[in-house]
Amino acid sequence: MARDSKRNRCGTKTDSAQRFLTFGIICWHAPQQNGVTKTMFGFYEFYVHAFGIGIPLLAVAIASMGAFRASLTANQIAVFVTASAVILGAWFAVALPFSRSGVFNVPAEIGDPPYVLMFLFGGATLNWGLAWLTPLGRRITEATPLSAIAAFQIPRIMGGLFLIGWIVGDIPALFALPAGLGDILAGIAGWQASRALAKGEPNARSLLARAIFIGIADFFFAVLFGIITSPGFAHLYALDAPNIINAYPLAMFPAFFVPIFLGFHFIAISRLRQESAMESKAHA
Repeated sequence: MARDSKRNRCGTKTDSAQRFLTFGIICWHAPQQNGVTKTMFGFYEFYVHAFGIGIPLLAVAIASMGAFRASLTANQIAVFVTASAVILGAWFAVALPFSRSGVFNVPAEIGDPPYVLMFLFGGATLNWGLAWLTPLGRRITEATPLSAIAAFQIPRIMGGLFLIGWIVGDIPALFALPAGLGDILAGIAGWQASRALAKGEPNARSLLARAIFIGIADFFFAVLFGIITSPGFAHLYALDAPNIINAYPLAMFPAFFVPIFLGFHFIAISRLRQESAMESKAHA
């Protein structure tokens, strides 16, 4: 019986089962944008915009839980939710055109301003400061269940996108493997800590401390490997196929997503330190 076959884009014969793989992976020569095919570029862009909505909504939802538990008035809750939405929305709105214009590329010279790191650490510090150093933010943060704060790290598994980028050849392995697997581990660690805290298990705070360590270590290595695999002053590896993490749309990871996740790590650290201090006073 004749097999169902036809010539693909590369001029070779394939059966019906092979055509999909050949068309989608091996011989797909679509026009490129920012170094990737338009198909993958569209996927990355959709991914970033989808999480650009979901992650801020989750952050506001968790903080709103604390606002209700803090017995705030309806007006205070409305002000808080509105302010949070405006701040996060404005951050995304500012970072997006910057990422499109290449502002977040690794500096060409070591003395040039590292704008992406300014957004990363500046955003994380801003998030933490608003939640811990302002009277209303502190009241809400202290009333938010620590299990919910830990659970915010679960969506870190979104970093598995880097593994997909590596598989299709868009992202070098030296960055994709530690960053992608590290994000997945951070998400799992956050889930384990959140579950233990919700159940009141004796090792819950130790699990949270472990989740914080894994999460921050993941960011450290992602920044390091991102710098040495991207065009810039320290481009040492992946010279033939540079990293695209600092190009639009993936530049929104270090410029927008990481600051929020890192800010929640800082908040968790502050809560742990506060509880430890309270226990020390109680036993004094």
